[in-house]
Amino acid sequence: MKIIAVGMNYSAHVSEMQRADLLPLSPAAADRVGRRIDAEPEPVFFLKGDTLLREGYPFFYPDFSDEIHYETELVVRIDRVGKCIAERFAHRYYSEVSVGIDFTARDLQRRAKAEGLPWTTAKAFDNAAAVGQWVKKETLQHDVQELDFRLDVDGHTVQSGNTRDMLHSVDRLVAYASRFFMLRMGDILFTGTPAGVGPIAIGQHLEAFLEGRKLLDISIK
Repeated sequence: MKIIAVGMNYSAHVSEMQRADLLPLSPAAADRVGRRIDAEPEPVFFLKGDTLLREGYPFFYPDFSDEIHYETELVVRIDRVGKCIAERFAHRYYSEVSVGIDFTARDLQRRAKAEGLPWTTAKAFDNAAAVGQWVKKETLQHDVQELDFRLDVDGHTVQSGNTRDMLHSVDRLVAYASRFFMLRMGDILFTGTPAGVGPIAIGQHLEAFLEGRKLLDISIK
């Protein structure tokens, strides 16, 4: 099982990352980001490795970072083997969705980006991916591209989004990813986070919802 994640798939999140100086600062890189939003060219992928937090377990704050952020996302689970999938057939390759958290060591990411280095340690450390209970697509009230999701911390909503605001649809992401990676049963695709990412702290309680249904419950220790 591999975890494939998508970066910069909500324009408001791209803007907040630019304001936080967490996107590449060179003129050429800024121009690429602008073209990505305006022209909707290729999605941006990264891999999170074997980082899945076991269901029902707490997230233990690692000692190598002082700034772990939550990034709440719709996630889909691949249930057929596929390669070079046509976008019009991509919906056949997943039947379950959930909500997940892409935990990010923001201080490590910031440092790596400033030095022009890869930021794998910021995204693919142990337990950096949490996924809630899986839900069959046919049981959802709305289409996959019309789903509300949110994250509550200690009972207060801190991040919310709707999949209609994606720059690249779920089916496009599945199809495009399959050009580069053989998709296999059990693979998980994180589809990008909306604006509103922020830090977590020891002692907090995180609850993630899809269409008002709580699917993920994590304590930070």
